[in-house]
Amino acid sequence: MRPKGTPSTKTLDALARLGERIRLARVRRRVTSALLAERIGVSHATMTAIERGAPGVAAGHYASALFCLGLLADLERVAADDELGRRLQDLGLPKRVNLPKTRREPRRG
Repeated sequence: MRPKGTPSTKTLDALARLGERIRLARVRRRVTSALLAERIGVSHATMTAIERGAPGVAAGHYASALFCLGLLADLERVAADDELGRRLQDLGLPKRVNLPKTRREPRRG
């Protein structure tokens, strides 16, 4: 079992693939990592972390990299087609389930 707050293996794999795609897009455009880091406003070490798909990098930095590479529209398609969410909505499930509140014993002291 992984520690609380640690991303799952599938999440880490997805981030690694995203980082690799960002790196490939940068290379195809013949932009150096130093130049892209400057355009994003991050250090070269952070740029390297983005291209590795490091989970500790802010999502905004990934978005900025995509923007600078002309790929922000790809980010806007993420979760655009929420088929499962629409099905659940159509089922008319209750928005919230209210559980009974537990009574606390008064503090002694």
